[in-house]
Amino acid sequence: MAVRVGFVPHLLPLRRSFSSAPVRRADFTHAVIGAGVVGLAVARRLASTEGTSTILLERHASPGTETSSRNSEVIHAGLYYGTDTLKAQLCIQGRQMMYELCAKQGIPHRNTKKWIVAQDDEQWGACLRVHKHAQSLGIPTRILSQEEAQRREPEVRALAGVVESESTGIVDSHSLMTYLHGDFENRGGDCAFLTPVTRIEALDGGRAGYRIHTTSAEDGSETSITAETVINSAGNSACHINNMVLPPARHLTPYYAKGTYFSYSASFPRPSVLVYPATLPGHAGLGTHLTLDLSGRIRFGPDTEWVDDPTDLRPSRERLATAIPEIRAYLPNIDEAAIDLDYCGIRPKLARGGSSVNNGSGFQDFIIREEEGFPGFVNLLAIESPGLTSSLAIAERVHSLLHK
Repeated sequence: MAVRVGFVPHLLPLRRSFSSAPVRRADFTHAVIGAGVVGLAVARRLASTEGTSTILLERHASPGTETSSRNSEVIHAGLYYGTDTLKAQLCIQGRQMMYELCAKQGIPHRNTKKWIVAQDDEQWGACLRVHKHAQSLGIPTRILSQEEAQRREPEVRALAGVVESESTGIVDSHSLMTYLHGDFENRGGDCAFLTPVTRIEALDGGRAGYRIHTTSAEDGSETSITAETVINSAGNSACHINNMVLPPARHLTPYYAKGTYFSYSASFPRPSVLVYPATLPGHAGLGTHLTLDLSGRIRFGPDTEWVDDPTDLRPSRERLATAIPEIRAYLPNIDEAAIDLDYCGIRPKLARGGSSVNNGSGFQDFIIREEEGFPGFVNLLAIESPGLTSSLAIAERVHSLLHK
């Protein structure tokens, strides 16, 4: 059942099983802000708990219209992150959950495998470090012989070697989000679209819950609801939501890493595996890599460009000139005339120039925490790659934070 803006469907005098300070007559036990893939997964998981009520607030007209629909749609293995990081733990757990859910529910996906390719000794050293680290985490990887690599993908150049990730795949993210949205509503959850959050009051410091003020994107009308808990899964707007609740000393500044994707219209060459260049220290992403969609269409990207505006989604032809040499390094016979601009996405960051992998300076892990002094306020910050893969595991973690 969708919630109409300005309409409070019920007042629930529920007692929190996870707090000694119950909220009386709150409209909902849980309010999730942001209906990207992570917000959908979190809301769905919370709605499955008996005796609770969950509302999902989204400023756009439909779910998953920002980062969740502008990514590579890769089911990541969890190769690049330190053993003790949330990115490693939740990616590995989430990958297994993702494959199981997709198989059970008929969500289109495929285990494509992934090659990490090296062209020189420095890059090969980076590949071997990834391989060794993966083995320590129990992630299946293997070193391919030159003969096997040449036989399987003769057009992919890897002068110094290839490490194959055997559990990497792809998923139709739109089908996944459609399922999560539908299952959330089937579990009794409510969705309020075109409902941007404008202000949040922590009632008695959160001990009496939260009053969430919204404005209708359709007619500008204002309304508010109360919730015992608030889960901030607002993606590129997560810092903005954080700053509505926490005191100025704990405010955050958002940074935005724009990634441009490139299409490929020629029929040759057309590898059947994902191809990633070796990642060297200091990079903000994983390089301009080759991914596939479920129809076999090739796309390249994303690259990394720092921008100040999270709505700056226009592809720039200048990025194409930079990307082509990076692509040609591992796919030398590429038809440059068939490469064109496709689309852009924005990755939420908490610092400019930081690394999204654990072999670079300034590595930023996922932040998933119930904020000290604000019971029931859970922040999900810097949820970039591998957020899609980790989404179901993130949902489990949020549930465990709230239902201790």
